[in-house]
Amino acid sequence: MHMRPRPSQGPILEPGLTPRACAEALRQRLAPQRWPVAPSELPSDAVLVGGAVRDAALGRLAERPDLDLVVSGGAIPLGHRLARRHGGTCVVLDAGRDIARLVLPGWTVDLARREGADLAADLRRRDYTVNAIALPLASGAAVVDPTGGLGHLRRRELVAVSEANLLDDPLRLLRGVRLAAELEFSLGEPGLGWIRRHGNRLAQVAGERVLAELERLATAPQGHRGLQQAWDLGLVAAAAACPAPGLETGQLSPTWAEGQGLTQEEWAGALPIARLAWLLPAAAGARLKGSRRLQQRCTHLRRWWQTLAHTPLTSLPEAERLELQEQLRDDLPALLLSQPPPTARAALARWRDPADPLFHPRSPLDGGQLQRALGLSPGPELGELLTHLKREQAFGRIPRHDAEAALAAARHWLAPRQPVA
Repeated sequence: MHMRPRPSQGPILEPGLTPRACAEALRQRLAPQRWPVAPSELPSDAVLVGGAVRDAALGRLAERPDLDLVVSGGAIPLGHRLARRHGGTCVVLDAGRDIARLVLPGWTVDLARREGADLAADLRRRDYTVNAIALPLASGAAVVDPTGGLGHLRRRELVAVSEANLLDDPLRLLRGVRLAAELEFSLGEPGLGWIRRHGNRLAQVAGERVLAELERLATAPQGHRGLQQAWDLGLVAAAAACPAPGLETGQLSPTWAEGQGLTQEEWAGALPIARLAWLLPAAAGARLKGSRRLQQRCTHLRRWWQTLAHTPLTSLPEAERLELQEQLRDDLPALLLSQPPPTARAALARWRDPADPLFHPRSPLDGGQLQRALGLSPGPELGELLTHLKREQAFGRIPRHDAEAALAAARHWLAPRQPVA
């Protein structure tokens, strides 16, 4: 889970650009000739809609964008034909609505039957105007934009098409917050009011879908503000979400992370998990059907944020400090967002050294070595000894790479535990 790079191309949004000229510029940028499915293999009325069109217009198109195509009918049979032809897989997403997903190496192509009397009617059923722009693939055809999405892109506004459209799938309420943060757009009225009014409807959405949207929000440039907004609008309260006390969302921003001494690569990995941990206690992670690993990472971060709010990192008892380092072996930069900058910088310097015995704790001898040298059997005692040796090395009482000193420490620990003959 890493933050997404910022766009590398300029937008195609000059005022006065005709729909036909706009379409040609979009087709050049989207380069359909490089898609895994050639436009000639699609029906003549096929159009590209949704995020790929929006992102191409904004100059933030991924190298291999997800392609959402609308056809007049027969989307599922088309998906099966293309899968056979290209050695991919066709997944039926909604048989009743004739929606399929074509999965090819490195690409995802969604195929859907047009809804409504014509393409404009289909587009008016969508969530936000910036997602309701269609690009015909035929050369010379103009962009279809019945809701004014291109103008809203130009003004960096996220505008809901209608209240009814949002309620048609309540996940769209959260998606609006995510898109605004991801695109760095303003989310204004009346859409903001509709989201606030109906935020509790998100409880009707499967937890996995909500979590997927939150994970995307956490990787957005302004994801920290977006998560705060999602909480303020009441979107995630039903999922048992609760912001971590004592941590401000400003401490979850790239600017703050850089001030703490994190490199761009470090904060790109640390901020998304820190943002999710800030919002999701254990109960929320379970309710949203998060993976065991995600739940553990969030739980550990929240626990140690709370602990370090009262006890400085360097003052933790040895057993707790070792536990912290083991639990946060990969997520220490996320923890350090809450610490004073000098503490964070000093800790990061040691964490970056994979040989540091405290920040990357390991026993100087493994279980097999101890069994052979000391005649031990597998069991709880061996596990306790390994932990003891790990702690002794972590705090400098056993020199690194000194097997004899480690064996001597092991014998010393075992002596009072040996039965008397």
